[in-house]
Amino acid sequence: MNKLGRGQRDKVQQFMSITGASEKVAIHALKSSDWQFEGAFDIFYSHPQLKSVADTRHLEELYNRYKDPYADMILADGITLLCNDLQVDPQDIVMLVVSWHMKAATMCEFSKQEFIGGLQSLGIDSLEKFRERIPFMRSELKDEQKFREIYNFAFGWAKEKGQKSLALDTAIGMWQLLFAEKQWPLVDHWCQFLQARHNKAISRDTWSQLLEFARTVDPALSNYDPDGAWPYLIDEFVDYLTENDIIRKGKLSDWSYKH
Repeated sequence: MNKLGRGQRDKVQQFMSITGASEKVAIHALKSSDWQFEGAFDIFYSHPQLKSVADTRHLEELYNRYKDPYADMILADGITLLCNDLQVDPQDIVMLVVSWHMKAATMCEFSKQEFIGGLQSLGIDSLEKFRERIPFMRSELKDEQKFREIYNFAFGWAKEKGQKSLALDTAIGMWQLLFAEKQWPLVDHWCQFLQARHNKAISRDTWSQLLEFARTVDPALSNYDPDGAWPYLIDEFVDYLTENDIIRKGKLSDWSYKH
């Protein structure tokens, strides 16, 4: 490390303290990313062979701290305690990212395998490291590909066990949470439209297609193709926007912006 500048040495030490990586691995990851932390973390966490082996005993202790006394799972009370320890609000979207990393099957539940496997994949073996990884997980929402994966994961995670569709109230809550990140100007109108006109559970097709609609169609609908292959519900939403004067001749009315 003698050949490194002072700033680089500091970065290596910081990288090692956050990830538990060896000095050699820290230098490799940072050099490969032109000494940018975010790129170095991506390299480190996407190459399992670089990761130091997380201490399974510590992971077992963490799991036992949060698991339900009557079931071999972490349930709502345990997740609330975990959020308190991480200094994160349980409603914070970063907890959805945590659940995505853990490949959690159901909201407000972590099986032992999900919890320990997820932390191992993140290179976390202590509460301190977990806390230090939160900003990185939050930053993953800004990556378009990861956001799409997290968005699509949220459908299965949030729906009731055994159900094919997502309850409308739950879907609306999830959309408001997710699209707050993307700042889609039409999200409130979409939710109001569903409550007024649809009032039924949401299919997986509608869920996935809405992200595509929000991503590709201008909020003023200037490039909306009425003959496109959108689900009928999205076509109805476009009619609703026009009928209610929310969209006027290819422009989003000034008063309709809520952001």
